[in-house]
Amino acid sequence: MMYTWSETNFAPYAITYAVSFIALFIGSITDLKTREVPDWLNYGLIISGVGLNLLFSTIYSTPHLIINSIIGLVIFFGIAYIMFYAGQWGGGDSKILMGLGAMIGLDVSFKTPQFLFWFFINALFVGAMYGLLWSSFLIFKNKKKFLREWNNISGEYKILTAKWLLFTAIILFLAIILAVKFLNLSIGYLQPSFLIFLLLSLLLVILITFYLWIFVKAIEKSSMYKLVEPSKLTEGDWIVKDIFVNTQYICGPKDLGIDKKQIKKLIEFYKQGKVKKVLIKEGIPFVPNFLIAFIVTLIFGNPLVWLV
Repeated sequence: MMYTWSETNFAPYAITYAVSFIALFIGSITDLKTREVPDWLNYGLIISGVGLNLLFSTIYSTPHLIINSIIGLVIFFGIAYIMFYAGQWGGGDSKILMGLGAMIGLDVSFKTPQFLFWFFINALFVGAMYGLLWSSFLIFKNKKKFLREWNNISGEYKILTAKWLLFTAIILFLAIILAVKFLNLSIGYLQPSFLIFLLLSLLLVILITFYLWIFVKAIEKSSMYKLVEPSKLTEGDWIVKDIFVNTQYICGPKDLGIDKKQIKKLIEFYKQGKVKKVLIKEGIPFVPNFLIAFIVTLIFGNPLVWLV
């Protein structure tokens, strides 16, 4: 039999949603101020999520709450792991998402409301707009540096070479399109008009991808790079360049976030004068996006309904 919130008890959901909102609110403030989300908040959300759901499962004799909590934690751990090692999220963003998975839970049987599924879809849509607005803010704030970096990147040898290859590809695509149009070529059931549409779409994707890469790199170099003393580094910071001391590798971009042992070494070498300030990349504070998506999901629910 299908059951809903009203058929179990609304109290567990009200508490877990309230705790999640408070955690996202606090995390958003710290992320905006320091570009970090404290571990006590992240791990506290994970542990309290499992603990509260275990408590509610015992009180209301509904084992699905703790089961959903564990499933949510595992699934969102997988998503967070992929996004972190893909360089899209920082450690704090990943951990707080795991905390939401544990606190709210996911029901793979689809017998209860799938808030986190809707939340994740909303986060993708909201995240795209949020990232665009934040990037626009950074460009406006550092427009001279951005234009300078855009010109520098555009003038690099590998970019100039890529532009010539891109120009050649455009000529080739246009030639194929003209051939399809005037020779009325088709491939199986694909009519000439549809083939031309596909070719133009592919050409547009290639052009957008190329210039989007330059755009992102220009924003990073003009607005996201920062020199800091080793003592001010925090676990998970992204190091821009490899750091060696007497040919010994200490840390670098391939680490996907510096750890505590590496920070300790850098501090020691800094005191000895063997290391200067470290260049790190500050990402876009992404927890506020989670907060916005959370509120949007609470108000509007399933985003797919908007399309109906």
